[in-house]
Amino acid sequence: MTQKRGAVEFRAVRKNFGAFTAIPDLSLAIEPGELVTLLGPSGCGKTTTLRMLAGLESPSDGQILIGGQDVTRLPADRRDVSMVFQSYALFPHMTVGQNVAYGLESGGMKPGPARERATETLDLVGLAGLEKRLPAELSGGQQQRVAVARALVLEPQVLLLDEPLSNLDARLRRRVRTEIRELQQRLGFTAVYVTHDQEEALAVSDRIVVMKEGRVAQMGSPRELYESPASEFIADFIGEANVVDGQVVSVEGDVAQVELGGATVALPARGLQPGPARVSFRANAVRVTTGGQGIAGTIATSAYLGDHVEYEIDGPLGRIFVVDDESETPLRPGSAVVLELRPRGLALIPEGT
Repeated sequence: MTQKRGAVEFRAVRKNFGAFTAIPDLSLAIEPGELVTLLGPSGCGKTTTLRMLAGLESPSDGQILIGGQDVTRLPADRRDVSMVFQSYALFPHMTVGQNVAYGLESGGMKPGPARERATETLDLVGLAGLEKRLPAELSGGQQQRVAVARALVLEPQVLLLDEPLSNLDARLRRRVRTEIRELQQRLGFTAVYVTHDQEEALAVSDRIVVMKEGRVAQMGSPRELYESPASEFIADFIGEANVVDGQVVSVEGDVAQVELGGATVALPARGLQPGPARVSFRANAVRVTTGGQGIAGTIATSAYLGDHVEYEIDGPLGRIFVVDDESETPLRPGSAVVLELRPRGLALIPEGT
């Protein structure tokens, strides 16, 4: 089977619910074959955005285009999109094969060709030979793959995924998100993925759109958002960074010398000039030692988690959260430590954000 690859565009889209404006002004372009994740806390507008793209909600203003066609006022069944729901929404009385073929048959395809294409699609998602089983006879991960197969069999221009892994346990979520990403890259279909889970978004996306109060707070690759947050909100939401006070001592070209708790580090200047600054400080941006040069501190709390130790450390930066994956023996609360800055995990936050 072949998958179509449609571009998606929102042009100045607004969505009102009575007197409440959920989406004030959204402009966004998604390239063909790209997987873009809409990420943000509850109430940020990500699900409303997905539902407008699916045709389940109508914009109050603006345009939505799929594959260059204006679909703003088209009903859901004429948009050439398929949706994978959080609840899977499989028919419990139908076999796996019947579930996957249902959309084709209801659209007018004869049962024979429909079942043949369903079998082919099930093979793509790693479920060959399970056509005659009922959904109740499958694991949660297998049911999710049936839901993906049912959407893909229609060969849509765009696949929409609404919190597709939220009903799975943590270990299964990791495996299924990898399978979804590998399938998307192999078939090259366009996908819009909604989640509130930062790690999930980082793992599956070509680009992430972080939303706040119905607006795009920042958009970029997973690495761009993690390493160069545009605001304190992004720094805290993507990876839960400490945001601390620093001082830009000097700037030469695009490099700033930044004083941080008594230590100095070179960081991309990001348009800042000498003076007070806010710095995104990742939990793994330091090495915890009991001597040497760096930022002095005292351990306030210590939690051993097997392959790493989590500390809260008091010092000149206030209380910060630090992850240490090198120490074999956790240090006790009250221990004096020195934090040695690592090359990655620190970023200046641009002014006015």
